[in-house]
Amino acid sequence: MADTRYRVELTASFLERLESIEAFLIEADAGFAFDALLAELRATVIPNLQRFPRIGRRYLDNPPQSAEALAQLAALPAGAPDALREYLHGDYLLLYAATEASATIYLLSIRHHRQLSFDFARLWPGA
Repeated sequence: MADTRYRVELTASFLERLESIEAFLIEADAGFAFDALLAELRATVIPNLQRFPRIGRRYLDNPPQSAEALAQLAALPAGAPDALREYLHGDYLLLYAATEASATIYLLSIRHHRQLSFDFARLWPGA
């Protein structure tokens, strides 16, 4: 039987998060870690997702509790929340959607475990 390989696409939000991680690592004097992250994405993460699209934990296995997150989930098209998965790789958590119909993985977000969830300086200027 032929091995089906999924196509992996990086979304605009994923690329924005990569830029945020790069800035975070540079500010922490660890810019070299960004190059390592890119190499790991190419050599390990993307090939794993191409071959094993269900490698990540289902996002809804531990559903969000905030009203904002629940509202965002409710706004997604029918069936979309079930396609969401989380993949932990080293210091990074990736959010992706696996669609069987098109055999495509959409990388949606990535976060370094030490990054804050909120940008407090932008939310409260002068604080």
